[in-house]
Amino acid sequence: MAYIATFDVGTTAVKAVLVSLDVDVTTYKREPLSAQIDGVMSSVSVTLPASEHEMGHHEQNPDDWWRCFLEAWRTVLHEAGSHVSAQEVVGIILSGQMQDVIVLDAQGKPLRQAMLYSDGRAAHEAATLEERYGSQRFLDIVGNRCEGSLPLPKLMWIQQHEAEIYSNIAHVLFDAKDYIISRLTGKFVGDVTACSTVGAMNIHTRAWEDSLIATAGIDIALFPHLHVPSDVVGNVSQEVALSSAFISGTPVYAGIGDAGATTLASGVARSGQYNINIGTSGWIAGISNEAITDDLGVANLACTTPSGFINGVPFLNAGGIHGWATRVFAAADQSPHNSSNRATQQEYERMSHLLADSEPGSHGVLCLPYFVGERFPVMNADIRGAFVGIGMESNASDLARACLEGVAFSLRQGMERFESVADEITLIGGGARERVWCQIIADVLGHRIEVFDNAETMPAVALAYIVLWSHQQHNEVQTVELLSDASIDRMMQSLRAQTHSVMVEVDTQNVQVYDRAYERFCKLYPAVSSMQ
Repeated sequence: MAYIATFDVGTTAVKAVLVSLDVDVTTYKREPLSAQIDGVMSSVSVTLPASEHEMGHHEQNPDDWWRCFLEAWRTVLHEAGSHVSAQEVVGIILSGQMQDVIVLDAQGKPLRQAMLYSDGRAAHEAATLEERYGSQRFLDIVGNRCEGSLPLPKLMWIQQHEAEIYSNIAHVLFDAKDYIISRLTGKFVGDVTACSTVGAMNIHTRAWEDSLIATAGIDIALFPHLHVPSDVVGNVSQEVALSSAFISGTPVYAGIGDAGATTLASGVARSGQYNINIGTSGWIAGISNEAITDDLGVANLACTTPSGFINGVPFLNAGGIHGWATRVFAAADQSPHNSSNRATQQEYERMSHLLADSEPGSHGVLCLPYFVGERFPVMNADIRGAFVGIGMESNASDLARACLEGVAFSLRQGMERFESVADEITLIGGGARERVWCQIIADVLGHRIEVFDNAETMPAVALAYIVLWSHQQHNEVQTVELLSDASIDRMMQSLRAQTHSVMVEVDTQNVQVYDRAYERFCKLYPAVSSMQ
């Protein structure tokens, strides 16, 4: 038997999933620590330490990613038992959080903590770059607007504020998975989907834009080599094999940024199909033949097909709001202090009971869910959240539900940015496990939603199919072109066949309640921003 080891390096966890190479994946079973597909899949999630951050500064230690990655791999092998050995793994492929800045020295060691995608400290540098290069020119080439959360301005920030660190940089990476790849192989690479978020790649040619990087004053030699997801970029080194459960020489693929993996996994393949991903942050993704550059809130990524773009609306506040509300409103009175600042499973269960007793509209309470600043529908790293409409009759259920309704209202604002009318909406991510929230989203959007039960491991299956496609196209693993439309269609059909999902229908009575609340919600930010 042969297997593909897939990983996702997220903000809060590293997930490992092992999938067989030589069987058609047709069934799926979800368990707390392991899942099974035809008896040949095992998965595990390892929690990452909480991010340390100042106002607007969001960072993580890349070595924590590596430690959790190794722990996840050892655990997934243990969970798989005697059915699987590391010698049977024919390929390793990863997805990961995009838009990070990971600066390394000549030996590949981090020079500082990684700046995360949600870190918006480089607003001044972004404005300087935009003035020098021209806002329209930047938009036309990059496909996205110049803002402080983009890695290129953040590199300018390091150059300006941490000159000694900058002088020692030998390599820069922009996706958490790419740091893992560098540790596995000694190669410094990036994939075209993830690197679309850097603010330095020409989204049309899918190459680094020399003139833009030069205008920023950054040395292009620091940048990683660009690849498509199905490229084999290296092999597990002998040094890594000696200190881990990997086998030396195992091929490692370029992989894809997490937004690309979830878009593939959710079945978004044509105009009118949309996927909502609720992780710690959130994302709405659609696909079009052109980059959408006439709307401030839409981000554009290079697609995995030879032509086409992933059009996405990114939200900093999504599942993180659910976690905050759970810790605050569903914590047990006698519970010990949670040093990780994360809700426990018992608290999430109490939150579900609390929401079950809540009413649509939260009895007039509204929540502006911009707890960590926001990128959409406003671009403001300094804004913070607020509750409005609290009365003496308000209770914990009202405030907890208002938090989730606030995120749903943001999602509605995001859906309004897309040109094509939605005929299919899917929901994926950790937030999809909260069924009351799924109903809230369907009612706020006024559209039925297909909610995937196996949301956490579906992107891993999509990653495995990238490797499967590569093997099908070539007798020997080698660099290949972007996935063809036909191959993606086949992958979508197979994923659909083995996916368990629930269809959430719209409650028309709730739609009327939410239409009125949405009008009030749209007035919140202008009112609150004038006070902060």
